Amino acid sequence: MTKKLNTKSEVDQLENVEEVKSIGMEVKIEETSLKSDEKVFAEKWGFPRIFMFFIIGCIIGTYYEQLLYLVRSGLWESRRGVIYGPFNPVYGLGFMAFALFLGKNNDTRPWYLTFLYTSLLGGIAEYLTSYIGEVLFNAQSWDYSEHFLNINGRTTIPYMIFWGLGGLVFMKFAYPFMSKMISRIPYNIGRALLPILVVFMILNMFISYSALIRQANRLRNLSPANAFSEFLDKYYTDDFLKKYYSNMIHYE
Repeated sequence: MTKKLNTKSEVDQLENVEEVKSIGMEVKIEETSLKSDEKVFAEKWGFPRIFMFFIIGCIIGTYYEQLLYLVRSGLWESRRGVIYGPFNPVYGLGFMAFALFLGKNNDTRPWYLTFLYTSLLGGIAEYLTSYIGEVLFNAQSWDYSEHFLNINGRTTIPYMIFWGLGGLVFMKFAYPFMSKMISRIPYNIGRALLPILVVFMILNMFISYSALIRQANRLRNLSPANAFSEFLDKYYTDDFLKKYYSNMIHYE
């Protein structure tokens, strides 16, 4: 049963109530829209943020190595770590380790501890990369046996100090800027791009390292064991791999 409004005051009150309800609904709609717009890609310390640091490190490391070689020899030569694209996973892993282990307390940690930790992380990464390359590919990309204070020819104390200085500069200056830029990647673009990059890098590393392992087996005069090995022999020949791994030296 509908109530009859007898006075102008009652009509005005009803209109005010309806207006408040309408405003309330508009505010809720706006809040929902803002929450959607405020979604941040790669927030906090999840996989997306760490992986983006890996990609950035891969690219920076490649061009750093190539520029360094250009200064030393006058030649522009590939220093990538995979076949497809300017990516060097050694540096990618270094950037990822810096971000993962040192990023959380970066603003409050004393500079000398940052220097110490990045020295150790860089030296360990370089040592392990050399060792794994020797075991899997029967090859070496560098040999520091003749260098001062070397550690089994895989890294040196001076290079670890260089890692520390570079890591200190990176964590105190480059890291905050990169972290902010990663956070500003539009949510929808980041979420669409992330799986593409992940799949691409997994396949890229798989085919690159499979080709290097097969090359090591060819040099040992081992016949292809399956159709995939035959595929690698056909398309990833020694001459082809030399274009991308020109500084790699295989053991006899």
